[in-house]
Amino acid sequence: MADLLAPWMLWLKAFHIMSFIAWMAGLFYLPRLFVYHCQVAAGSAESARFKVMEYKLLRFITTPAMISTFIFGGLLSSIPGVVDWHSGWWLTKLACVLAMAGFNGACGRWRRDFASDRNTRPERFYRMANEVPTVLMMIIVIMVVVRPF
Repeated sequence: MADLLAPWMLWLKAFHIMSFIAWMAGLFYLPRLFVYHCQVAAGSAESARFKVMEYKLLRFITTPAMISTFIFGGLLSSIPGVVDWHSGWWLTKLACVLAMAGFNGACGRWRRDFASDRNTRPERFYRMANEVPTVLMMIIVIMVVVRPF
């Protein structure tokens, strides 16, 4: 399998990066929508609009982008020589990617709370949560580009 993928490595890398960018865009925007959603009354027309926006962003952009990031990343990592499996940067990157997937799952749970008008978290919580993907993305990029250990 790895021999079949090697000639496609640059294409796989390009699609992996594009998927990651789309995933990050969704994770940057969704908590911001939650901040704005906190500012409107439950049951209002504005709240209904935010529910649709949050659902579509998570269902049609963020989660599919996460899945394709994992698929293309998995295919890339199966090519011999792409990853030094004993390097610390790889494990750190993997831990941050898994944390990002957990954050994606948390966003799904928060979206369901808003969808059923059961959100109990304040606006400030979502403002702080909005920084989590930024920090994880910074660590991931540094690990891949600099490979400090």
